Amino acid sequence: MPVEEFVAGWISGALGLVLGHPFDTVKVRLQTQTTYRGIVDCMVKIYRHESLLGFFKGMSFPLASIAVVNSVLFGVYSNTLLVLTATSHQERRAQPPSYTHIFLAGCTGGFLQAYCLAPFDLIKVRLQNQTEPVAQPGSPQPQYQGPVHCAASIFREEGYRGLFRGAWALMLRDTPTVGIYFITYEGLCRQYTPEGQNPSSATVLVAGGFAGIASWVAATPLDVIKSRMQMDGLRRRVYQGVLDCMVSSVRQEGLGVFFRGVTINSARAFPVNAVTFLSYEYLLRWWG
Repeated sequence: MPVEEFVAGWISGALGLVLGHPFDTVKVRLQTQTTYRGIVDCMVKIYRHESLLGFFKGMSFPLASIAVVNSVLFGVYSNTLLVLTATSHQERRAQPPSYTHIFLAGCTGGFLQAYCLAPFDLIKVRLQNQTEPVAQPGSPQPQYQGPVHCAASIFREEGYRGLFRGAWALMLRDTPTVGIYFITYEGLCRQYTPEGQNPSSATVLVAGGFAGIASWVAATPLDVIKSRMQMDGLRRRVYQGVLDCMVSSVRQEGLGVFFRGVTINSARAFPVNAVTFLSYEYLLRWWG
């Protein structure tokens, strides 16, 4: 099993994470809290009360775990295509796989990624939702002192299953949308690349950016539910499951609740996934 895809996924995912994490923090706050009037209001309040560092809350743990998560996504995707089509990454420009195979490989990568991602994503969301300002002498301490303390607290208070809170919503979000992600990317690359050649840097950037937007527009409804499930149980249980969370959210806030954060998700998705795909493609070409 080629390991280059796993290593390239690790590096490209880390680059994308650093670029997109401030947007992700704003998105999570909008989805789980009702104290903000919109994207700009949320950004202003975070900066005013928590300084620039407030946008990077919860980043250290995903940055450390991206080695596992993004490696699983790109590694499983590429190796599933290898099983389905018997062609390596370098051979796929001359012998392009069918869109059915691309979608199935993407769904497989998304499903396994979600399983690995669940505890890391939970801790990230809990840390991002801490609104306390940067610690100063005499100021109240946040509930979680960092990712390790957060993980230990969840395990102590909610048990092992608590670390996988929201995992079903995460799997339902990622399994089909990662398939959409790779189909959009491959489709745009083929559309604007001469047959048998590698796509140009500009094509990779545009295709990767629009792939990110397409997948996040499709993912946002379940992303909202996932974030709410992850915050559930922090003080008391509110939702009995994914379906109950959906019904309760719609009953209280209307159907528009499913698209909360879609604008910031789309704005973040383009640059993050453009950089992710460009670095991934060039690392594989360099090693190839």
